[in-house]
Amino acid sequence: MQKAPNRKRVLDPVRFVLILGAALAISMLLAGFDNDNNPFAMGIFILAVAVVARFTDGYLWGIAASVVGTLCVNYCFTYPFWSFDITYPGYPLTVIVMLVVSVLVSTLTTQIKRQEHVRYEMERERMHANLLRAIAHDIRTPLASIVGASSTLLEQPLSRDNQTSLLTGIHRDAEWLVRVTENLLSVTRFSTEEVRLKTEEEVLEEIIGSAILKYHRAPTALPVQVSTPDEILLVPMDGVLIEQVLINLFDNVNAHAKGATQIWLSVSSGAQEVTVSIEDDGPGIPASSLPQLMDGTMQQTARSRSDDRRNMGIGLSVCNSIIRAHGGRFSAGQSRHGGAAFRFTLPCKEEPYAEPTAL
Repeated sequence: MQKAPNRKRVLDPVRFVLILGAALAISMLLAGFDNDNNPFAMGIFILAVAVVARFTDGYLWGIAASVVGTLCVNYCFTYPFWSFDITYPGYPLTVIVMLVVSVLVSTLTTQIKRQEHVRYEMERERMHANLLRAIAHDIRTPLASIVGASSTLLEQPLSRDNQTSLLTGIHRDAEWLVRVTENLLSVTRFSTEEVRLKTEEEVLEEIIGSAILKYHRAPTALPVQVSTPDEILLVPMDGVLIEQVLINLFDNVNAHAKGATQIWLSVSSGAQEVTVSIEDDGPGIPASSLPQLMDGTMQQTARSRSDDRRNMGIGLSVCNSIIRAHGGRFSAGQSRHGGAAFRFTLPCKEEPYAEPTAL
Protein backbone atom coordinates (compact mmCIF):
# COMPACT_ATOMS: atom_id res chain seq x y z
CA MET A 1 0.00 0.00 0.00
CA GLN A 2 3.03 2.30 0.32
CA LYS A 3 4.10 2.20 -3.32
CA ALA A 4 2.10 5.22 -4.42
CA PRO A 5 3.39 7.62 -1.67
CA ASN A 6 7.00 6.45 -2.24
CA ARG A 7 6.65 7.03 -5.97
CA LYS A 8 5.23 10.49 -5.28
CA ARG A 9 8.21 11.38 -3.09
CA VAL A 10 10.59 10.39 -5.90
CA LEU A 11 8.69 12.19 -8.67
CA ASP A 12 8.12 15.49 -6.81
CA PRO A 13 11.78 16.64 -6.81
CA VAL A 14 12.16 15.51 -10.43
CA ARG A 15 9.15 17.59 -11.48
CA PHE A 16 10.45 20.51 -9.40
CA VAL A 17 13.81 20.50 -11.20
CA LEU A 18 12.34 19.93 -14.67
CA ILE A 19 9.71 22.69 -14.43
CA LEU A 20 12.07 25.32 -13.02
CA GLY A 21 14.73 24.21 -15.49
CA ALA A 22 12.27 24.71 -18.34
CA ALA A 23 11.36 28.18 -17.02
CA LEU A 24 15.05 29.09 -16.84
CA ALA A 25 15.71 27.80 -20.37
CA ILE A 26 12.74 29.68 -21.85
CA SER A 27 13.73 32.90 -20.08
CA MET A 28 17.33 32.64 -21.29
CA LEU A 29 16.13 31.95 -24.84
CA LEU A 30 13.94 35.06 -24.77
CA ALA A 31 16.76 37.06 -23.21
CA GLY A 32 18.75 36.44 -26.38
CA PHE A 33 16.21 38.57 -28.27
CA ASP A 34 15.67 41.29 -25.65
CA ASN A 35 18.08 41.58 -22.73
CA ASP A 36 16.73 44.88 -21.36
CA ASN A 37 16.21 43.70 -17.75
CA ASN A 38 14.09 40.81 -19.07
CA PRO A 39 10.62 41.87 -17.81
CA PHE A 40 9.13 38.59 -19.05
CA ALA A 41 11.23 36.47 -16.64
CA MET A 42 9.08 37.30 -13.61
CA GLY A 43 5.87 36.14 -15.29
CA ILE A 44 7.47 32.95 -16.59
CA PHE A 45 8.74 31.96 -13.15
CA ILE A 46 5.43 32.78 -11.44
CA LEU A 47 3.76 30.50 -13.99
CA ALA A 48 6.38 27.85 -13.21
CA VAL A 49 5.57 28.16 -9.50
CA ALA A 50 1.88 27.51 -10.24
CA VAL A 51 2.78 24.45 -12.35
CA VAL A 52 5.06 23.09 -9.61
CA ALA A 53 2.29 23.52 -7.02
CA ARG A 54 -0.17 21.77 -9.33
CA PHE A 55 1.95 18.70 -10.04
CA THR A 56 3.62 18.17 -6.65
CA ASP A 57 2.26 17.17 -3.27
CA GLY A 58 1.84 19.60 -0.38
CA TYR A 59 2.97 23.19 0.11
CA LEU A 60 6.73 22.60 0.41
CA TRP A 61 7.62 22.34 -3.27
CA GLY A 62 5.51 25.31 -4.31
CA ILE A 63 7.05 27.58 -1.66
CA ALA A 64 10.52 26.30 -2.53
CA ALA A 65 9.82 27.10 -6.19
CA SER A 66 8.76 30.62 -5.16
CA VAL A 67 12.08 31.23 -3.38
CA VAL A 68 14.21 29.63 -6.12
CA GLY A 69 12.31 31.48 -8.87
CA THR A 70 12.76 34.82 -7.13
CA LEU A 71 16.50 34.20 -6.73
CA CYS A 72 16.84 33.12 -10.37
CA VAL A 73 15.11 36.26 -11.63
CA ASN A 74 17.34 38.45 -9.47
CA TYR A 75 20.56 36.62 -10.32
CA CYS A 76 20.13 35.89 -14.01
CA PHE A 77 17.66 38.42 -15.41
CA THR A 78 17.95 41.60 -13.33
CA TYR A 79 20.69 44.20 -13.73
CA PRO A 80 23.49 43.79 -12.71
CA PHE A 81 23.32 40.36 -14.33
CA TRP A 82 24.84 37.22 -12.78
CA SER A 83 24.97 38.61 -9.28
CA PHE A 84 22.63 39.03 -6.32
CA ASP A 85 21.96 42.72 -5.84
CA ILE A 86 18.81 44.30 -4.39
CA THR A 87 20.35 47.70 -3.67
CA TYR A 88 19.29 49.15 -7.03
CA PRO A 89 16.38 51.60 -6.55
CA GLY A 90 13.04 49.78 -6.72
CA TYR A 91 14.55 46.26 -6.69
CA PRO A 92 13.78 45.43 -3.03
CA LEU A 93 10.08 46.11 -3.60
CA THR A 94 10.11 44.15 -6.87
CA VAL A 95 11.74 41.14 -5.18
CA ILE A 96 9.31 41.25 -2.26
CA VAL A 97 6.27 41.57 -4.54
CA MET A 98 7.41 38.66 -6.72
CA LEU A 99 8.07 36.46 -3.69
CA VAL A 100 4.70 37.28 -2.12
CA VAL A 101 2.81 36.77 -5.39
CA SER A 102 4.62 33.48 -6.02
CA VAL A 103 3.85 32.16 -2.52
CA LEU A 104 0.19 33.19 -2.83
CA VAL A 105 -0.11 31.54 -6.24
CA SER A 106 1.49 28.37 -4.89
CA THR A 107 -0.75 28.30 -1.82
CA LEU A 108 -3.96 28.91 -3.76
CA THR A 109 -3.07 26.29 -6.38
CA THR A 110 -2.34 23.71 -3.68
CA GLN A 111 -5.59 24.48 -1.85
CA ILE A 112 -7.65 24.18 -5.03
CA LYS A 113 -5.95 20.86 -5.84
CA ARG A 114 -6.73 19.54 -2.34
CA GLN A 115 -10.35 20.66 -2.58
CA GLU A 116 -10.69 18.83 -5.89
CA HIS A 117 -9.20 15.71 -4.32
CA VAL A 118 -11.61 15.87 -1.37
CA ARG A 119 -14.55 16.34 -3.75
CA TYR A 120 -13.38 13.38 -5.82
CA GLU A 121 -13.06 11.16 -2.72
CA MET A 122 -16.55 12.14 -1.52
CA GLU A 123 -18.05 11.33 -4.92
CA ARG A 124 -16.18 8.05 -5.01
CA GLU A 125 -17.44 7.05 -1.56
CA ARG A 126 -21.00 7.99 -2.53
CA MET A 127 -20.81 5.84 -5.65
CA HIS A 128 -19.43 2.89 -3.69
CA ALA A 129 -22.21 3.21 -1.10
CA ASN A 130 -24.82 3.27 -3.87
CA LEU A 131 -23.30 0.20 -5.49
CA LEU A 132 -23.25 -1.72 -2.21
CA ARG A 133 -26.90 -0.89 -1.57
CA ALA A 134 -27.80 -1.94 -5.10
CA ILE A 135 -25.88 -5.20 -4.81
CA ALA A 136 -27.49 -6.01 -1.45
CA HIS A 137 -30.91 -5.45 -3.03
CA ASP A 138 -30.04 -7.51 -6.09
CA ILE A 139 -28.78 -10.64 -4.33
CA ARG A 140 -31.54 -10.80 -1.72
CA THR A 141 -34.31 -12.04 -4.04
CA PRO A 142 -32.38 -14.80 -5.89
CA LEU A 143 -30.89 -16.05 -2.62
CA ALA A 144 -34.35 -16.27 -1.06
CA SER A 145 -35.57 -18.08 -4.17
CA ILE A 146 -32.71 -20.60 -4.00
CA VAL A 147 -33.25 -21.22 -0.28
CA GLY A 148 -37.00 -21.66 -0.76
CA ALA A 149 -36.67 -24.02 -3.73
CA SER A 150 -33.96 -26.14 -2.11
CA SER A 151 -35.99 -26.39 1.13
CA THR A 152 -39.00 -27.58 -0.85
CA LEU A 153 -36.88 -30.22 -2.58
CA LEU A 154 -35.52 -31.45 0.74
CA GLU A 155 -38.75 -31.42 2.74
CA GLN A 156 -41.49 -32.46 0.33
CA PRO A 157 -41.94 -35.37 -2.09
CA LEU A 158 -42.39 -33.90 -5.56
CA SER A 159 -43.06 -35.19 -9.01
CA ARG A 160 -40.26 -35.37 -11.53
CA ASP A 161 -41.60 -32.34 -13.41
CA ASN A 162 -41.84 -30.23 -10.25
CA GLN A 163 -38.31 -31.20 -9.23
CA THR A 164 -37.01 -30.25 -12.67
CA SER A 165 -38.80 -26.90 -12.50
CA LEU A 166 -37.35 -26.06 -9.08
CA LEU A 167 -33.85 -27.18 -10.07
CA THR A 168 -34.06 -25.08 -13.25
CA GLY A 169 -34.96 -22.05 -11.16
CA ILE A 170 -32.09 -22.72 -8.75
CA HIS A 171 -29.67 -23.06 -11.68
CA ARG A 172 -30.92 -19.84 -13.30
CA ASP A 173 -30.63 -17.85 -10.06
CA ALA A 174 -27.19 -19.31 -9.33
CA GLU A 175 -25.92 -18.33 -12.80
CA TRP A 176 -27.23 -14.82 -12.29
CA LEU A 177 -25.47 -14.60 -8.90
CA VAL A 178 -22.24 -15.66 -10.61
CA ARG A 179 -22.57 -12.70 -13.01
CA VAL A 180 -23.28 -10.34 -10.09
CA THR A 181 -20.16 -11.67 -8.35
CA GLU A 182 -18.07 -11.05 -11.48
CA ASN A 183 -19.38 -7.50 -11.65
CA LEU A 184 -18.64 -6.98 -7.95
CA LEU A 185 -15.09 -8.23 -8.44
CA SER A 186 -14.69 -5.79 -11.33
CA VAL A 187 -15.94 -2.91 -9.16
CA THR A 188 -13.38 -3.88 -6.50
CA ARG A 189 -10.63 -4.14 -9.09
CA PHE A 190 -11.27 -0.66 -10.46
CA SER A 191 -11.84 1.02 -7.07
CA THR A 192 -8.21 2.16 -6.86
CA GLU A 193 -6.57 4.92 -8.88
CA GLU A 194 -3.43 2.86 -9.55
CA VAL A 195 -5.17 0.11 -11.54
CA ARG A 196 -3.17 -0.87 -14.60
CA LEU A 197 -4.60 -3.08 -17.33
CA LYS A 198 -2.54 -5.65 -19.20
CA THR A 199 -3.81 -5.06 -22.70
CA GLU A 200 -3.02 -7.01 -25.83
CA GLU A 201 -4.09 -6.50 -29.41
CA GLU A 202 -7.26 -8.53 -29.89
CA VAL A 203 -9.43 -9.04 -32.95
CA LEU A 204 -12.57 -7.14 -31.93
CA GLU A 205 -14.88 -9.34 -34.03
CA GLU A 206 -13.69 -12.43 -32.13
CA ILE A 207 -14.43 -10.84 -28.75
CA ILE A 208 -17.90 -9.83 -29.98
CA GLY A 209 -18.56 -13.32 -31.31
CA SER A 210 -17.52 -14.95 -28.03
CA ALA A 211 -19.76 -12.60 -26.02
CA ILE A 212 -22.77 -13.30 -28.28
CA LEU A 213 -22.18 -17.06 -28.02
CA LYS A 214 -22.19 -16.94 -24.21
CA TYR A 215 -25.22 -14.62 -24.15
CA HIS A 216 -27.21 -16.98 -26.38
CA ARG A 217 -26.85 -19.78 -23.82
CA ALA A 218 -29.68 -18.11 -21.89
CA PRO A 219 -33.14 -19.36 -22.98
CA THR A 220 -34.51 -15.80 -23.11
CA ALA A 221 -31.68 -14.39 -25.24
CA LEU A 222 -32.72 -12.15 -28.11
CA PRO A 223 -31.28 -12.32 -31.63
CA VAL A 224 -28.26 -10.04 -32.16
CA GLN A 225 -27.67 -8.42 -35.53
CA VAL A 226 -24.01 -7.47 -35.98
CA SER A 227 -22.60 -4.84 -38.32
CA THR A 228 -18.80 -4.42 -38.49
CA PRO A 229 -16.34 -2.87 -40.97
CA ASP A 230 -14.89 -5.05 -43.71
CA GLU A 231 -11.35 -4.78 -42.37
CA ILE A 232 -10.14 -6.76 -39.35
CA LEU A 233 -9.89 -4.47 -36.32
CA LEU A 234 -6.96 -5.07 -33.97
CA VAL A 235 -7.69 -3.20 -30.73
CA PRO A 236 -5.50 -3.05 -27.59
CA MET A 237 -7.70 -4.34 -24.74
CA ASP A 238 -8.23 -6.79 -21.92
CA GLY A 239 -10.36 -9.21 -23.92
CA VAL A 240 -12.04 -10.83 -20.89
CA LEU A 241 -13.17 -7.47 -19.52
CA ILE A 242 -14.50 -6.17 -22.84
CA GLU A 243 -16.39 -9.44 -23.27
CA GLN A 244 -17.90 -8.85 -19.82
CA VAL A 245 -18.98 -5.36 -20.91
CA LEU A 246 -20.79 -6.78 -23.95
CA ILE A 247 -22.52 -9.53 -21.96
CA ASN A 248 -23.61 -7.00 -19.32
CA LEU A 249 -25.15 -4.83 -22.03
CA PHE A 250 -26.93 -7.80 -23.65
CA ASP A 251 -28.27 -8.92 -20.25
CA ASN A 252 -29.38 -5.36 -19.58
CA VAL A 253 -31.66 -5.50 -22.63
CA ASN A 254 -33.22 -8.76 -21.40
CA ALA A 255 -33.72 -7.39 -17.90
CA HIS A 256 -35.08 -3.92 -18.65
CA ALA A 257 -36.13 -3.51 -22.30
CA LYS A 258 -39.71 -4.78 -21.99
CA GLY A 259 -41.07 -5.94 -25.33
CA ALA A 260 -37.72 -5.79 -27.14
CA THR A 261 -37.44 -8.28 -29.98
CA GLN A 262 -33.89 -7.74 -31.23
CA ILE A 263 -30.49 -6.29 -30.39
CA TRP A 264 -28.38 -4.37 -32.92
CA LEU A 265 -24.60 -4.24 -32.43
CA SER A 266 -22.59 -1.99 -34.74
CA VAL A 267 -18.90 -1.14 -34.89
CA SER A 268 -17.33 1.89 -36.55
CA SER A 269 -13.64 2.73 -36.74
CA GLY A 270 -11.81 6.04 -36.82
CA ALA A 271 -8.19 7.14 -36.91
CA GLN A 272 -7.73 7.01 -33.13
CA GLU A 273 -10.58 4.88 -31.75
CA VAL A 274 -13.30 2.36 -32.46
CA THR A 275 -16.91 2.82 -31.38
CA VAL A 276 -19.21 -0.04 -30.39
CA SER A 277 -22.97 0.59 -30.19
CA ILE A 278 -25.61 -1.75 -28.69
CA GLU A 279 -29.23 -0.80 -29.43
CA ASP A 280 -32.66 -2.36 -28.91
CA ASP A 281 -36.27 -1.74 -29.89
CA GLY A 282 -37.70 -1.66 -26.36
CA PRO A 283 -39.36 1.30 -24.60
CA GLY A 284 -36.09 3.23 -24.25
CA ILE A 285 -34.71 5.17 -21.30
CA PRO A 286 -36.46 8.23 -19.83
CA ALA A 287 -34.30 11.31 -20.25
CA SER A 288 -34.58 12.02 -16.50
CA SER A 289 -33.00 8.64 -15.72
CA LEU A 290 -29.90 8.99 -17.90
CA PRO A 291 -27.74 10.75 -15.24
CA GLN A 292 -28.44 7.93 -12.72
CA LEU A 293 -27.51 5.00 -14.93
CA MET A 294 -23.78 4.93 -14.23
CA ASP A 295 -23.67 5.23 -10.43
CA GLY A 296 -26.01 2.52 -9.17
CA THR A 297 -28.77 4.90 -8.04
CA MET A 298 -31.38 3.86 -10.59
CA GLN A 299 -34.73 3.93 -8.81
CA GLN A 300 -36.61 0.65 -8.60
CA THR A 301 -40.16 1.90 -8.00
CA ALA A 302 -40.99 2.00 -11.69
CA ARG A 303 -40.06 -1.63 -12.28
CA SER A 304 -42.23 -4.69 -11.96
CA ARG A 305 -41.98 -7.16 -9.08
CA SER A 306 -40.42 -9.80 -11.32
CA ASP A 307 -37.64 -7.36 -12.12
CA ASP A 308 -36.86 -6.39 -8.53
CA ARG A 309 -33.76 -8.48 -8.27
CA ARG A 310 -31.98 -6.69 -11.07
CA ASN A 311 -30.56 -3.22 -10.76
CA MET A 312 -29.60 -1.49 -13.99
CA GLY A 313 -26.91 0.59 -12.28
CA ILE A 314 -24.59 -2.25 -11.22
CA GLY A 315 -23.78 -3.70 -14.63
CA LEU A 316 -23.62 -0.30 -16.27
CA SER A 317 -21.37 1.10 -13.56
CA VAL A 318 -19.03 -1.84 -14.11
CA CYS A 319 -19.10 -1.23 -17.89
CA ASN A 320 -18.31 2.44 -17.34
CA SER A 321 -15.37 1.61 -15.03
CA ILE A 322 -13.92 -0.96 -17.44
CA ILE A 323 -14.16 1.33 -20.48
CA ARG A 324 -12.66 4.28 -18.58
CA ALA A 325 -9.78 2.05 -17.42
CA HIS A 326 -9.13 1.34 -21.12
CA GLY A 327 -9.02 5.08 -21.83
CA GLY A 328 -12.37 5.09 -23.62
CA ARG A 329 -15.80 6.68 -23.09
CA PHE A 330 -19.13 5.10 -22.16
CA SER A 331 -22.51 6.75 -22.79
CA ALA A 332 -26.24 6.01 -22.94
CA GLY A 333 -28.98 7.50 -25.09
CA GLN A 334 -31.91 6.74 -27.34
CA SER A 335 -31.78 4.18 -30.14
CA ARG A 336 -32.72 4.84 -33.74
CA HIS A 337 -34.88 1.69 -33.37
CA GLY A 338 -36.95 3.31 -30.62
CA GLY A 339 -35.30 1.75 -27.59
CA ALA A 340 -32.11 2.35 -25.61
CA ALA A 341 -28.61 2.75 -27.02
CA PHE A 342 -25.32 2.22 -25.20
CA ARG A 343 -22.05 3.20 -26.83
CA PHE A 344 -18.43 2.89 -25.83
CA THR A 345 -15.15 3.75 -27.46
CA LEU A 346 -11.74 2.09 -27.27
CA PRO A 347 -8.48 3.80 -28.24
CA CYS A 348 -7.04 2.27 -31.39
CA LYS A 349 -3.96 4.00 -32.76
CA GLU A 350 -2.90 1.12 -34.93
CA GLU A 351 -3.94 1.00 -38.55
CA PRO A 352 -6.72 -1.54 -39.28
CA TYR A 353 -5.38 -4.82 -40.60
CA ALA A 354 -6.58 -5.67 -44.10
CA GLU A 355 -6.48 -9.08 -45.69
CA PRO A 356 -3.68 -9.25 -48.28
CA THR A 357 -4.97 -9.43 -51.82
CA ALA A 358 -3.73 -12.00 -54.26
CA LEU A 359 -1.52 -10.78 -57.09
